[in-house]
Amino acid sequence: MTEIDGMGTERATCVLAPNPSVMTLDGTNTWIIAEPGSDEAVVVDPGPKDGKHLRRVLKTVEAQGRRVGLVLLTHGHPDHSAGAGKFARLAGGSVKVRALDPRHRLGDEGLAEGDVVVTGGLELRIMETPGHSDDSLTFWLPADGAVLTGDTILGYGTTVLEGSLGDYLGSLDRLRAFATEVEAATILPGHGPKLDDPIAVLDHYITHRRERLAQVEAAVAAGARTAREVVERVYADVDKSLWGAAEASVQAQLDYLKGHEGSDGAV
Repeated sequence: MTEIDGMGTERATCVLAPNPSVMTLDGTNTWIIAEPGSDEAVVVDPGPKDGKHLRRVLKTVEAQGRRVGLVLLTHGHPDHSAGAGKFARLAGGSVKVRALDPRHRLGDEGLAEGDVVVTGGLELRIMETPGHSDDSLTFWLPADGAVLTGDTILGYGTTVLEGSLGDYLGSLDRLRAFATEVEAATILPGHGPKLDDPIAVLDHYITHRRERLAQVEAAVAAGARTAREVVERVYADVDKSLWGAAEASVQAQLDYLKGHEGSDGAV
């Protein structure tokens, strides 16, 4: 498997947080992004409130001869955002944290669809891609042809849904079309290794979701009534430690199916 800590592109470098688990895979990927020659960097997803990790991220920025100009969050889950405020204070009193959800911001300025963030000559374009969570964002780094997907796309495995499946399918379709249009070269995910064939990865994600949806629909037709009953049928070959998380995704699928009852070509 690709070495995760230190991986990246010309402008992006990963610092892997020491929080591995069944949910976070190898740990949370914190991304340091900067334009070559610039003395200012953007930090995406500082990670959990782990002082050792946060200090390591800051030291990595400083070792590059840079300072932190801005912190961005792909979404508000604690393994990505809990350390953001502390990190901003470590980096300097003027550093702001920008996010879609106001609860996770430090400063008045948020992030939203269509925003363009320019820091130290670096350009990041913001896309709203709900599904994993309602506040999930994707960042496009055009200079490197890189898409930072947070937890919308992972380096391996598939993401858990807290938000709407309809939203998530829409986000996947949109990312697929976008990656094709801009000829994206790589996906820089929130967990796991970077992915250098974005179109193939997105096709796999879309196919997997459609197949799971069909399996859930079949389980319901066979008598399953609750998310847990569906999980027991559809995820029988999956480690039971993941069943709790799978229930959230299954519930999103049940809600989707209920909302599409009687619709032609719904699944």
